[in-house]
Amino acid sequence: MPPPARCPLSPQSGIDEVAPRPSKRMGVRRGCLDSSLFHMLVLVCALSQVLFVGLVTGQTAQLSVDASSQNGRTIPDKMFGIFFEELNHAGAGGLWAELVSNRGFEAGGINTPSNIDPWLIIGDESNIIVETDRSSCFASNPIALRMEVLCGATGTNACPSGGVGIYNPGYWGMNIEKTKVYKVSMYIRSSDSVDLAVSLTSSDGLQNLATHTITAEKGDFAGWTKVEFDLQSSERNTSSRLQLTTTKNGIIWFDQVSVMPSDTYMGHGFRKDLATMLANLKPRFLKFPGGNYVMGNYLLNAFRWSETIGPWEERPGHFNDVWNYWTDDGLGFFEFLQLAEDLDACPVWVINDGASLNEQIPSATIAAFVKDVIDGIEFARGDPKTTWGSVRAAMGHPEPFPLYYISVGNQECSKPYYKEKYVKFYSAIKASYPDIKIISSCDISSISAVNPADLYDVHVYTSSGDMFSKTRMFDSTPRSGPKAFVSEYAVTGNDAGRGTLVAALAEAAFLIGLERNSDVVEMASCAPLFVNDNDRGFSPDAIVFNSWQHYGCPNYWMLHFFKDSSGATLHPLTIQVSNYDQLAASALTWQNSNDGNTYLKIKVVNFGNKAVNLNIAVAGLENGIQEFGSIKTVLTSGWLRDENSFQQPDKVVPAASPITNAGEQMGVIVDPYSLTSFDLLLDTNTDKYPLLESSFHSSM
Repeated sequence: MPPPARCPLSPQSGIDEVAPRPSKRMGVRRGCLDSSLFHMLVLVCALSQVLFVGLVTGQTAQLSVDASSQNGRTIPDKMFGIFFEELNHAGAGGLWAELVSNRGFEAGGINTPSNIDPWLIIGDESNIIVETDRSSCFASNPIALRMEVLCGATGTNACPSGGVGIYNPGYWGMNIEKTKVYKVSMYIRSSDSVDLAVSLTSSDGLQNLATHTITAEKGDFAGWTKVEFDLQSSERNTSSRLQLTTTKNGIIWFDQVSVMPSDTYMGHGFRKDLATMLANLKPRFLKFPGGNYVMGNYLLNAFRWSETIGPWEERPGHFNDVWNYWTDDGLGFFEFLQLAEDLDACPVWVINDGASLNEQIPSATIAAFVKDVIDGIEFARGDPKTTWGSVRAAMGHPEPFPLYYISVGNQECSKPYYKEKYVKFYSAIKASYPDIKIISSCDISSISAVNPADLYDVHVYTSSGDMFSKTRMFDSTPRSGPKAFVSEYAVTGNDAGRGTLVAALAEAAFLIGLERNSDVVEMASCAPLFVNDNDRGFSPDAIVFNSWQHYGCPNYWMLHFFKDSSGATLHPLTIQVSNYDQLAASALTWQNSNDGNTYLKIKVVNFGNKAVNLNIAVAGLENGIQEFGSIKTVLTSGWLRDENSFQQPDKVVPAASPITNAGEQMGVIVDPYSLTSFDLLLDTNTDKYPLLESSFHSSM
């Protein structure tokens, strides 16, 4: 619950604090004040500070757009994209749809016996013993689970009803949906006969959702055998588990136990609802696999691309020691490239340049790391007849992936050896692949003929007030030389919360500044992208999920206002307003791929507490503005720190309505603390008219 309005204003965020709108759902703690005095103080505070969102104060502004083609400038076609990092269980237990956690029993380490968390036993030590050993058939991940069943089907030592065995709860519960089909696979070895029930059940095992029985005669599974089958659930349960049970005594070994939904995004293993949220943003690039995740706290646990390709069961997995959880690397180098292709986005690979957060390889011995990167590019782009291109082709993708961006390291410019090592990576990559654009961790001041770069990486994490002021961050940047790649930006601190309206508005103003400076800024993406609500290692994030739900934070919905900017034509504009410096705006023309119509989009961020009567004047249009078909879309809410949640996923989302006075001269009202888009339908030679919906909802 938000706190009561207070006067004087809190200076914490550097902006005016907005009181929540009165609501029957909201109580106010009045302490020792009597009722009449309390109401008087609230009234005085509200009137004197004009704190209520939506109160029109008569502020007037003039916005003039030069929409002539000769003065327009094309925004880079990969301007806005997304950045994925394996943190907050974004991939493992998130975007990657595998339901079994620690499927290969490797998470406990190579020394046995080891911890098999989150696997647990069904039964007790009087009738079942489990332990890990190094008997797997996979050399790269040698750990397997040995299950010895001491009880039997009948007699004095009969197993409990339902049998004994093991179960896996997945990542905070498996979401099993009614009638949905799940693909199950596992490796089994046993010298005994086998009668094993493989079931999807409720978290307590009492509700059976689906069962398949594996039977085999003695000796049939004497060697490791892969077993695959489908399970179709009869009911829905959002906190389910997988269990393997038997009433037959003997010893069974298990390895690489997997449960995957059959209907993943594009059939490539991605959780459909989460991948769809990414697709709806129309990202033009995908930067992966992270920032610190690429490095690791120690190189032992860094992301190594070559260990994350090939059959899933043969990947060793690794401990994500930066964010403190195990990943089986089902979401590996190949899958990231595949995801970029599925999203029609350009892949941007962040390479490990021989450095972790706590150690680094000196320049003199970096050659092996350089070769590893060249091999990785060959895997992505090489002909199927090449060494690494053939591995990609064997994985089902003979066509090369369009990998044209490489980011060398992650925020490492200040580290010893970085510049020396960077030049070696740069030279080797350009020698083999001159068309690849290379991104440096150093800023523009450190880039020179001896330390060249096509782009330089910029990270911006700051308060909402400072983020708003950074709308002019690149105004004074030299207009020649390498371009900026703002690969990570986010409002952080107290006013960011878990994703607030004010954070989204500040970031929107920042992005408007990037649009205006898109002659020196080529690409931009927010961070972080995903968070599993059960593991909030970093907040805020754009998309929140658990095993069965998801929602977009306000900044996710803010990004929809920019998804048509890449490749659009930017037009110069001016804003004239007295004593009010809380507006940021941009204007561009874009074509809707769904209906072929062309729009003039005017975006306005009002970061202040006053409603603005905005007079818009558009000059230089080659085609006029149609009387009907224009759309106004607004992102705002009743309180600056309003957030979305599982309970209220649509509390802060865009709202679209028709513009009834669309024209080259028009007056509009811009709400306080809001992001507003005016999509003005331009005249064409066709009779196509759009439905009453904005560009947001055309792909949602």
